[in-house]
Amino acid sequence: MASAGGSGCESAAPEADRPQPRPFLIGVSGGTASGKSTVCEKIMELLGQNEVDRRQRKLVILSQDCFYKVLTTEQKAKALKGQYNFDHPDAFDNDLMHKTLKNIVEGKTVEVPTYDFVTHSRLPETTVVYPADVVLFEGILVFYTQEIRDMFHLRLFVDTDSDVRLSRRVLRDVHRGRDLEQILTQYTTFVKPAFEEFCLPTPSLTCVRLSPTRQCYQHPGFHPLLKSPWRGQPQETPLYLSDQEVC
Repeated sequence: MASAGGSGCESAAPEADRPQPRPFLIGVSGGTASGKSTVCEKIMELLGQNEVDRRQRKLVILSQDCFYKVLTTEQKAKALKGQYNFDHPDAFDNDLMHKTLKNIVEGKTVEVPTYDFVTHSRLPETTVVYPADVVLFEGILVFYTQEIRDMFHLRLFVDTDSDVRLSRRVLRDVHRGRDLEQILTQYTTFVKPAFEEFCLPTPSLTCVRLSPTRQCYQHPGFHPLLKSPWRGQPQETPLYLSDQEVC
């Protein structure tokens, strides 16, 4: 088995008896289209891991979106009309998500589901994730469930203006082939209320809150992470991302 984090827990007995290093698990939350994925990708880039073969990477990125539940025929029909709430905690397969993260923390190779946002379906194909030193797990509700929230060694919340997030979401969903009226109806009916009820309270539970300005995104505490993300405590050294880089 190829390993990014120096695995071996499934090798011969003497090797299995050795204590295995466990990955540093970072949770990245925030509202829809706040820039969570871009923050993760920027960390990947600054650590020089974006061009490394995925079997050899010391850092991997996972998305909560992969863990949407398999919809029934009735639910899928609603989803295609923009009438299904994908922003509610019950929309996620939390048991599978917890089991997968637990295996990752234990240094195991896992298979992560693949979700198709056009057809609202979980695909037969899965993505193999190999052991790594650092794992970034991003999603709108990654801090909602305490059982999962307590697994993170560091929690980041990307706090972006709601108008900016809405404009990004509209552009993204139009690109996915959805009707503008349906996008806006879904936002006002499901996305915004769910954000205020389930996601907005979670910044108080985070270690670092990333607040954007008009010119840049200030990321306190990142430089120590970029040097050795699995050691030490974050400091107040800022890292800036251009607003054009965040989407």
